[in-house]
Amino acid sequence: MKKLESVEQFDSMKNNGKHIFMFSADWCPDCRFIDPILPEVEAKFADYEFIYVDRDEFIDLCASMDVFGIPSFLAFEDGKELGRFVSKDRKTKEQIEEFIGGLA
Repeated sequence: MKKLESVEQFDSMKNNGKHIFMFSADWCPDCRFIDPILPEVEAKFADYEFIYVDRDEFIDLCASMDVFGIPSFLAFEDGKELGRFVSKDRKTKEQIEEFIGGLA
């Protein structure tokens, strides 16, 4: 999974193509819990590019996007928000795949 490097990169990606941004942090146990399954999820939904957003590095971006719990997922296609799976709760592989599979 590619790591977000700047807010400008976020704006460019969300406005061009299909992206799923995963907001996370190294210290977050619920985020680490899903790490092993993420490659499978990425492979299953290969029409999206998955981007890791470090919550601590991009705290202002999190606030502006109303992401106050991690791990959280935001999906965009060409500037349109397709959906969000945002909460502080631990997420299962099934929940993540159901969220992505339900995107329009």
